[in-house]
Amino acid sequence: MNTSSPRRGSLTRLSSVFTASLSLALAGTLAAQEPAGDLDRTLSILAAGGPREAGPKNPVTITDLGLELLPVPAGTFLMGSPRSDLLRYTDEPDQATVSLTRGFWLGKTEVTQGQWEALMGANPSRFSRLGANAPVESVAWADAMAFCEKLTAREQAAGRLPAGYVYTLPTEAQWEYACRAGTLDPHAGDLDAMAWYSKNSGITTEIVAQKQPNAWGFHDMHGNVWEWTYDWHRGGLLGRPAKEGEEELGAIDPAGPTTGERRVLRGGAFNMPEAAARSAYRLRLPPTDAKYTIGFRVALSVPPDPQPEPPPRPRRQRPPEPDPEAAAAPSP
Repeated sequence: MNTSSPRRGSLTRLSSVFTASLSLALAGTLAAQEPAGDLDRTLSILAAGGPREAGPKNPVTITDLGLELLPVPAGTFLMGSPRSDLLRYTDEPDQATVSLTRGFWLGKTEVTQGQWEALMGANPSRFSRLGANAPVESVAWADAMAFCEKLTAREQAAGRLPAGYVYTLPTEAQWEYACRAGTLDPHAGDLDAMAWYSKNSGITTEIVAQKQPNAWGFHDMHGNVWEWTYDWHRGGLLGRPAKEGEEELGAIDPAGPTTGERRVLRGGAFNMPEAAARSAYRLRLPPTDAKYTIGFRVALSVPPDPQPEPPPRPRRQRPPEPDPEAAAAPSP
């Protein structure tokens, strides 16, 4: 009987791939001898945490809304940006290995105006003239969560929800994992082919899914509208404590802190430059903001588990300065 942990096995595979990649990087002659396809494949496996693990396998479609969600199995990836990235912003966390231990589903596109109207009624969008297939925008964080909660209640009553899952906003980590789709570069592919941003979109949002999807089938992860995530903003990653065998992970199932003042948005928007459309870029805004550049994408996931902020590290106490007068006083 095999008693080894599947998670430990995954981490062992990740360590092996990382060691092999590092050896190639340090030994230029070996890297030059490595076929380009094999090296690219090695880097992709490192970015995605090895072969994608077991989890959701089939898309979920809510027929009357025309809402399709694609499966994203659990896995491990590099989150954040390297300091060598010339477009990097100071708010982006340093690259760290992040593990998502449970699979989830994520909307193939941003929620559209037609989907919003069908479930919620009145359309808040500034660009309503673009029609049902444009992304809904001008929604605050609570508005996006209200859509998710209403959808959860409806689908749960109809018996169409997997046990333990709810419709919600993706965490930052879930969003970036799905956006990167196994890539390590600043964007998940050719930005002009994949995104509506300031260089090619004019002054409005655009109909969803006109641009090329990423490798996992998601459209408009870069550009079009900013997308709310579940997380309160925090400077670094914050996940549950590591268990035995997981010490090398930077964070496990991070979902942000339990409280905060600003929520995190991802993906850039139609009026933003390419730097803001990078996979690691983060925008933080009060959750009440409902700008015409802001929309969202639905996840079907185990409810996120925010963690309390760790206590501040105690300051090192400096030893007391010697009293020069006492030192100069003669002994009795």
